[in-house]
Amino acid sequence: MNEIESREWQKWLTSLGRDLRLEKGTYLFQEGEKADDIYYIQSGKIQISKMDMDGRELTLRICSEGDLIGELTLFCPGARYMLTAKVLEDGVVSAIKRETLEQELANNPTLAIKWMKWMSLHFRKTQTKFRDLILHGKKGALYSTLIRLCNSYGVMKEDGILIDVPLTNQELANFCGTAREVVNRMLGDLRKKGVISVQKGKIRVHNLQYLRDEISCEGCPPELCRID
Repeated sequence: MNEIESREWQKWLTSLGRDLRLEKGTYLFQEGEKADDIYYIQSGKIQISKMDMDGRELTLRICSEGDLIGELTLFCPGARYMLTAKVLEDGVVSAIKRETLEQELANNPTLAIKWMKWMSLHFRKTQTKFRDLILHGKKGALYSTLIRLCNSYGVMKEDGILIDVPLTNQELANFCGTAREVVNRMLGDLRKKGVISVQKGKIRVHNLQYLRDEISCEGCPPELCRID
């Protein structure tokens, strides 16, 4: 989607919904709740995660401006949210009634095609995340998460790439489906090797190629290798 199409897409989505202001630490929706709305993020950051029966959390995405969440409930009668959306940063979303969006897509073939293209990209991103988690183990999951964070929130500095979003070791562990102690050990090893450093809760990656080499990076396009 080019810049003009993207602006039209955003204008269309915001015109369908009502604005909601969100506060850090609150939940936009939680797994199991009735899915009445789809949300388009205008500003802020929202974490999308899944809880298992033992209460362990697997973080799937960190969404920000321009992202849609709750989209998996479309065209599913009686749908309930499959995931939980926690607000990480104050912001604003457009809340769009699910039935309204379904009707718009059914009556507008051009927008329906754009929607299918967006959903296809979203599913491909998800497939690559699970590929890394399953095929490369815990280390591969952490290394690929760091690479994706660089692509999504990285800021180039003289000595490397600053991941400009604060994350605790527990939050990183949730991306990898593992324990915080395991992530602590792996991050410690990376710091000793000079691959990363941590300053004020933010990770700086000094040797991105090392992470890529360790997981035999397939060189996915940047639009796929992201954390959102």
